[in-house]
Amino acid sequence: MTEEDIKNKFITPAIDQSGWDVKTNVFFEHSFTDGRVIVRGNLTTRAPRKRADYLLMHKKNYPIAIIEAKDNRHSVGAGMQQAIEYARILDVPFAYSSNGDSFLEHDMLTGKERELSIDEFPSPESLWERYEREKGLTEEQKEVINEPYYFQLGDKTPRYYQRIAVNRTVEAIAKGQNRALLVMATGTGKTYTAFQIIYRLWKAGKKKKVLFLADRNILIDQTMTNDFKPFEKVMTKVENRKLDSSYEIYLALYHQLAGDEGEEPFRQFKPDFFDLIVIDEAHRGSAKEESAWRKVLDYFSTENTTHIGLTATPLKTKDVSSTDYFGQPIYTYSLKEGIDDGFLAPYKVIRVGLDVDLEGYRPKKGKLDIHGNLVDDREYNIKDYDRTLIIDERTETVAKRITEFLKKTDRLAKTIVFCIDIDHAERMRQALVNENADLVKENPRYVMRITGDNPEGKAQLDNFIDRESQYPTIVTTSKLLTTGVDAKTCKLIVLDSNINSMTEFKQIIGRGTRLDPEHGKEYFTILDFRNASRLFADPDFDGTPEGVVDVPPDGPIIDPSPTPPDDEPTDGFPPHPEPGTGGDDPGEPLKKFRINDVDVKVINERVQYYDKGGLLITESLTDYTKKNILKEYATLKDFLKKWNSEQKKQAILDELAEHGVLLDALRENENLADLDDFDLICHLAFDQPALTKAERANNVKKRGYIYQYKDVARPVLETLLDKYKDEGINQLEGTEVLELKEFEKFGSPLKIVKAFGGKKKYMEAVRELQDEIYLA
Repeated sequence: MTEEDIKNKFITPAIDQSGWDVKTNVFFEHSFTDGRVIVRGNLTTRAPRKRADYLLMHKKNYPIAIIEAKDNRHSVGAGMQQAIEYARILDVPFAYSSNGDSFLEHDMLTGKERELSIDEFPSPESLWERYEREKGLTEEQKEVINEPYYFQLGDKTPRYYQRIAVNRTVEAIAKGQNRALLVMATGTGKTYTAFQIIYRLWKAGKKKKVLFLADRNILIDQTMTNDFKPFEKVMTKVENRKLDSSYEIYLALYHQLAGDEGEEPFRQFKPDFFDLIVIDEAHRGSAKEESAWRKVLDYFSTENTTHIGLTATPLKTKDVSSTDYFGQPIYTYSLKEGIDDGFLAPYKVIRVGLDVDLEGYRPKKGKLDIHGNLVDDREYNIKDYDRTLIIDERTETVAKRITEFLKKTDRLAKTIVFCIDIDHAERMRQALVNENADLVKENPRYVMRITGDNPEGKAQLDNFIDRESQYPTIVTTSKLLTTGVDAKTCKLIVLDSNINSMTEFKQIIGRGTRLDPEHGKEYFTILDFRNASRLFADPDFDGTPEGVVDVPPDGPIIDPSPTPPDDEPTDGFPPHPEPGTGGDDPGEPLKKFRINDVDVKVINERVQYYDKGGLLITESLTDYTKKNILKEYATLKDFLKKWNSEQKKQAILDELAEHGVLLDALRENENLADLDDFDLICHLAFDQPALTKAERANNVKKRGYIYQYKDVARPVLETLLDKYKDEGINQLEGTEVLELKEFEKFGSPLKIVKAFGGKKKYMEAVRELQDEIYLA
């Protein structure tokens, strides 16, 4: 019997008979990932989703067991390793494998295994009792843990990692833990996760007064409008440093609540007023001992107050550590996991090398800048540019390269350009305006600067974030957009800032990781002018690019790959209000020289692709494709056997695409547009001489195969052969092709099929035509 037979005749009835409600508490063929987005050239496809045969729920959003089924040619434990792996990923306590003869159980809580007969599968009550016993839960703790999630008809349901984060946090707090840290990659729904945690604890009566702290107004506003909207009747935003004790859910800015010495608004409440404080972006000031807003946390730190930290990047330096304050994370969901699961966008990196960056610049003796100042006689390099030495031609070259890329891809793609400081951001804005004058003429907001000192730019931030708003399209910034800005449609991140902080680097990359297929965003590109992408190789970064393609010095930018951003560490709020001189400390302006007579050129470029598991590879697209084809078909004989036996050739191509073989991207890259998929695979993977589609079609005609048919059938097959010659083999599969305009002269699809003696005879004729096409 097949695996499906085993499930339907033995496993499902056994589950049903042991008391499980198969309509509400059992998920069949449960997909829990979306499948990694695979990018090659401009094309994308999805890898297969991870799917469990059975997921058994204690209650909604509380899975307790997983079952992997095998046919009865396998042993009872053949599916156990997969079941354990899925149970680990999904945080499920009991894993089972079955071949229909019996069940093998693996208890994830104790590590023990036992075999059960087919009619001994545990009941829902017995499994939950074992879980409670192993966890040592009291009645009071059970009551909190069993509090349902918030859900209204039409609402989104938590993804598996959000559920794990919520359940682990609620359980930890129910058991008395007062500090908790959740590490979740940017774009994975930290705020939604926080909402469900707060809601369940609040509804259970465990926490009655809640404070949500963030470091930017836009984060508060986004939270209130979106994820926290169900709290609207009991929720308030702390403004003008005034606190109203009549609400239950409070949202506030760190610095506003902390105030200054002698005027500290948080002291309007007693230390025990809040029993739950959630700190967003906990890698920032809340983890720093001497920070002004840490006093807020210290003030509300009674034995009944719980602090939960949320961050994409836990901070760890010699002075600061998120984990020192919150302890080790309760749960971590990394960027790499998000990309591999298909919930986050993968990235392509284009690393651009400018001659002045790679070779350095030294002024001639006595060199004066444009203001008449004597330029210091020393060697300048990439760390100096736009901080102590401005080279106008460098800024212009970067702007030209950005514009070139957008012209080759999509000029209306939302783009963030990270600069050294506000002064640099303004000069970059001007350079981009001049490079894109045609679109700026149509709408002056096409290019804008959004920095902390510029109210006009900041006022446009909502429009930049708005998925339906076209403008602003390109924004330049220094620090303002590094964290928390939910720009789903951002397709291009440009790094022209020196980034040495891994925390800041991860946050900047996070501006592009949100998927938005509805608006054509399934990956994003990083254009790196400062070699910030070196940080991808750092062990502290878990999402690395994949393939590397060298581009000739003055060659065109090919559709990209991922690369990173900008400058030095930032752990405070607000962003540095750099003066026009460009320094970070208004009290100590940094001396800058500005020159405009240096010839700046691009001397090399490199394209990198993200691969499964975040691997960085340096092979060409051709080599990468060949490797993946050979993984599926070790020899030409294996491939030909599969190709000849498969009635629908598209099924083979779809399967290869799931493993990263995107033939259209390769065809374009190698200028092989005249080859069909069969010849492309044989030529590139197995070094076979290739025939073009036209050559194959002509060979069929020369052999006279079609002339055995008469009347309507013959010209129909000739037209099908022409469709193959123009568009490939997939045009021949099925009867849908007969609805195209070219076949109208032969009558309706039904009439055409009848001319062959019915649908079965028509399909046989098409299969024979396919065989003729690939005869030689």
